[in-house]
This record gives sequence, C-alpha cells and structure tokens, in this order.
Amino acid sequence: MSGLGPIDAALLDSLLREAPIGFAFFDESGRYQRVNRALAAIYGVGDSGCRGRTPSEVLDPEDAAVHEAAIAAVLAGEGPVSSERRLSDGEPDDTGERRRWSLDWYPAQSDDGVHGAVLIAVDLSDRYRAEVALRRTEERYRSLLTATNQVVWTADADGEVREDCPEWRTITGQTAEQYLGRGWLDAAHPDDRDQVERAWNDAVADRATFDEIFRVRTQSGDFRYYRSRAVPIMRGDSLMEWVGAHSDITTQHEADDMRQRLTQQLGEAALRTVRLQKATADLAEALTVGEVVQAMAEIGQSAVGADSTTLAELDRDDLRLHMLGDEPGHRTASRAGPDRSATMEYAVRERRPFIAGNPAEMRALLEDEDEPEIVEFLRTTEERAWVALPLLSAGQPIGALRFTFSASREVSDEEKVFLEALAGQCALALERAKLFEREHRTAEALQTSLLPEDLPKVKGIRMQAFYRSGTQHVQVGGDWYDAFPLPDGRVAGVLGDVMGKGIKAATGMSRVRNALRALAFSMPEPADVLTGLDRMFDATEGVDQVTTLVYFVLDSETGQVELSNAGHLPPLVVTENAGPWLLETEPDTPLGVSSERGHHKFFVQPGNTVVLYSDGLVENRKRAVASGLDELVTVASQARPEVVGDPQHMLQYLVEGMLAGYEQDDDVTLLAVHLPVMDSAPE
Repeated sequence: MSGLGPIDAALLDSLLREAPIGFAFFDESGRYQRVNRALAAIYGVGDSGCRGRTPSEVLDPEDAAVHEAAIAAVLAGEGPVSSERRLSDGEPDDTGERRRWSLDWYPAQSDDGVHGAVLIAVDLSDRYRAEVALRRTEERYRSLLTATNQVVWTADADGEVREDCPEWRTITGQTAEQYLGRGWLDAAHPDDRDQVERAWNDAVADRATFDEIFRVRTQSGDFRYYRSRAVPIMRGDSLMEWVGAHSDITTQHEADDMRQRLTQQLGEAALRTVRLQKATADLAEALTVGEVVQAMAEIGQSAVGADSTTLAELDRDDLRLHMLGDEPGHRTASRAGPDRSATMEYAVRERRPFIAGNPAEMRALLEDEDEPEIVEFLRTTEERAWVALPLLSAGQPIGALRFTFSASREVSDEEKVFLEALAGQCALALERAKLFEREHRTAEALQTSLLPEDLPKVKGIRMQAFYRSGTQHVQVGGDWYDAFPLPDGRVAGVLGDVMGKGIKAATGMSRVRNALRALAFSMPEPADVLTGLDRMFDATEGVDQVTTLVYFVLDSETGQVELSNAGHLPPLVVTENAGPWLLETEPDTPLGVSSERGHHKFFVQPGNTVVLYSDGLVENRKRAVASGLDELVTVASQARPEVVGDPQHMLQYLVEGMLAGYEQDDDVTLLAVHLPVMDSAPE
C-alpha cells in the first residue's frame, strides 16, 4: 500500500479492517502479516494473536494443515486455491452450529513475482442452509411420491400432454408416442375410458380440478386402480398448464372392498343372530307339536324366506318319516311326494343338510333315487330350490325340516350355519313338545283318576260336573269336586282348590277329600265338617298348603241347602224366572286357619241351578277376580231357558262364555246342582 496516498491508504485500511468478509495476508514464509477483525473473529482469536505467526501456531491442526497446504500451493505459483469448511474454533451461527466458510487463497504478486498470499473468507452458512433445505425438500418430495406410488405428470393449457413421463410408461408399457397428447387415456380399462375422458374434457373446459378413479392396464396385462388428480396452474387470469399425479390406490380400493364385504357380512350375521333369537323365543312358546309346526311355518317365511315349510317326525318303529300338521295328533306317511320323501330322507339318512339351489343340483344329488318320478316332479313343480335338514337329538335323527323356494337360491356357508342352528332349535322344540303332550296326557289321566267317575243319581236332583286342565300345565292340579248321598237321604257336595300344582297338591287334595267324606258320614252338617277338617289340617298339612272349599248338604224333597264356605268363591244361583245372583255370604277363612265356621241355609226353587266353580273360571292374567265375578253374573243372565234347565249345557255355556277371548292359564272346575220339579218355599 506504499503507492497509495495517505487518504487512500487510510480508506483501504479501514475497509479491510471493518469488512464483513475475512481477510489475511501471509508473507513468503507463510506467516500472518495482516488479519482483519472479521477473520480474527472467525478464528476466535485477536488480530494481534495472529501477526508474525504461522497457521499451525494459531489454528486447530486440521484447519492449520488446510491453510498451510493452500499457502504453499499459492506461493509455488499453482494459482488460487479454494476450500469450503467449518473452522473448529469458529464462532457459531444463530442455530448454534459452527459457520460454514468459503476460503479462497490468492497470490499477492507484482511484476517481479509472488511476494505472499491473500486469504479471503466468506460466510456461506445462510446459503448452505438454504441449499440443504431445498435439497431436503426435494428429497422428501421424491420420497413421498415414491412411497405413495404417485406419478407426476403435466399437460398444457389445452389438456394435451407434451412432456414425457417415463414412470407412467414403465407402469403401462406405452411408448412415448403412445403416451403423449391424450394417449395416456388408452391405458384406462375399456369400461372406464369414456368416463375418464369426459371428466378430463369437462375439467379443461371449466378450469376445475380433475379427480377420477379408474382402472389402468399394466404391462403384465392385469388392471390396477389409480386415482388421477390434476389442478390448473394460473397466472392472473391465464391458464398456464396442468400439473397432476397418478396414484396407485389398488391396495386401498381392495381394502375398502374388503371392509364393505366384512361390514355386509357382519350386518347379515347380526341379522341372522336376531332372527335365530326370535325363532328360539317363538319355539320356546310352542307347547304342543301342532304349535311347533305352526311356529316353524311362520319362521320359515319370515326368517328364511321360504315359500313352504314342512316338518316330519321319524317313527323309530317303522323307520319312516311322518309329516306333522298343525292340528293335534295330525301325522301322515311320508309318501306325499317325491321331493318331500327324497330330500328329507336324504337329510335323515346322511345326517347332514340336503341343499339344492336349482333343479340341476336337485337331480345331481338324487341321481340314485327314482329318476322318472323326480324328473316328472321337477317338470311340473314351481319350486326351484330346496333345503332339507335333519333334526337331531343326542346325535340321533328324530325327524327332518324342509324349506322350498320358488326361485333359485345360493345358500352361503354362513346361511348354512344359520339353517343348521335353526334346525337344532326346532329339534329341541319338537322333543319338548312331544314330552309335554305325553306328560300332559299323563297328568290329565291322573287328575281324572282322582275325581269321581260318576256323580250320584238322586231322585229330584240333576247333577253335572266339568273339569278342564290348564293347557300350559303338565302337572296334576289341586282342583277337585265330589258328591255323595248321606245316610239320612240328603246329598252332599263339595268343590275345592288346593293351591299349587304337582304331587304335593294332588296328595293334599286326596287327603282332604277322604277326610271330608269320613266326617260327613258321622256329622254331616257343613259347619261341623269344616271344623273337623280344620283339626285334621293342623295335624297333617303344612302351613303353606292353602286349601279353600265350599261344602253343602241338599234335601231334595224340600230344596233346602245348608252350606259352609272356607275361603272359596261364592256359589252362583241361576233361576228360570229371575236374574242370576251370587250367594254373597261372608266366606270364612281357608282350612287350617282357626275361626268359627259359619252355617248358611237357603232354598233352591224348582227349575233353579246352583253352580260351584274354581277361580280358573273367573280369574286370569287379564281379568281380576272382582271383574270376573261381575262378568259371570252377566254371562249367566244371557243364558236361554233351555240352557238353564239343563245342567250339562249350563256348565258348557258358562265355560265358553267366560273363557272367550282369554287364554286359559289355570284349571277350570265346576259342579252344578239342578232341581227341576221340587216345589218349596224359603225358610
């Protein structure tokens, strides 16, 4: 700087010292002669700590080696030397990392040769970070496209593809000539191409986003699902080009299809479960075989969609199927038709379902059967699908269940499981119904054996009894009646009810009946008989054995009736000339409950009828006792004269009138005493 004027030298010195770039001058021996403030800061030392020293005395060994190698090259005349690096002891940038510098060494020379070396250091940190960020963004973008199976493509403002897309051609096998323009559309599935082209034309015309899903033919010849989406690139009001991406969504599409199928299958499974639960509940309410047949007919129509349902029972004696009807005891032989016998016998014989979704499958399954008969049946019938299932109990066949359909039907594995489960519930219901009917018949026979076979025939008196067990019970009941002549010529009658069902109620009823007869022959008056029964009851019956009864003694010559009521319903008196009425005597307590027994007298006029009855006649789940008694009087008042004069018709009339519209849920027992001719007056 000796050739400069004082002002220029001062200006240059100021610029070098304050410049934001690093500057250093090395002499021919490679020692620092001048270091500006920026470079000293880069080194992390003061400028006085550098002057007259070599780089190895100032810098980290690795950085020093770079400096000295570059200085030596420049002093040797090899020209400028450049390097980019982070200095070990350099100051950090805003992110805390060491700054990256561009280091350039130049020869300091004059006409007579090189006199030293000049170092210029420029901070590249911001530019480097920008380049790294841009490079990282590009790498991420490429990775994202690769990961998502996306193929980027462009088209001009008119929707024509002008740039090649090797990725797309690799997928489709198209040549560049085949791809350009609108040739890319030719890779679409023939059934999808027109729709995709219309959508692309509409998007180009409207400058709107293009978004379509279609199948693409690949090089291997199969088809994969792609979603193609393109957006218009606008500059002001001008459309410059289109940029889009093709994305392979085959896996997603297949997953969506699978999810839809699973959802549908789950929905169908849930519906089948609900239908099976409903069928199970309906079959649980079927008590008799006829009710099971009726329930299965409704289930076959509502839950299976069958046009007809047939139920058959296997007779173990003759090993033949007998078709079951909905009427009690209705059974017919199996040869009602070749379809019934063949399909149901197949299911029973093989102990597995017979399923024919169409007539061809029917013929194939029954190829060993009576071919002409089957062929003729298939020619004339409107049925087009058949399902026959064995009814199994403990692994052994007890019958068969058959559904037919008027249209061909494909039975899936899931539906087959449902049908087999339904057949299992039907088998349980059929077994339960057969057991019920058998036990019900036994209970009725036992109940009948406990009641008198015949009522006594007494001159001037007509007596009639009625008994019907509750249809839902298979146990013997506690209702009973009895009538017998007394030694003094009068006739005694009783109607009672031992609460409960089964052997306990039956044996209790038998003991009370026998004790009453014994007491009546020794002290026949009603109050005395009931008092004696109280003592017997305390000695032999439990406190929970509630027993009620009405006991009367009738003189047929005078029509006088003496009566005691142990907690039972009041007798009904039906007259020929006046309205019916109830003997509203205050009833005493049931047997075994200590009380003074009442004794009531009244006269039965000629043509009148006295009716004793159990609570099953007037009370049920829908009708209370009080309203039932009122209804009993109303029904009796509407009886025709010929009915009033005939005790058998009278009882039948009362039962039909009182039970009409109600489900019988208890035993119904009545005892009627009619005086057709005696002429007497009240006491």
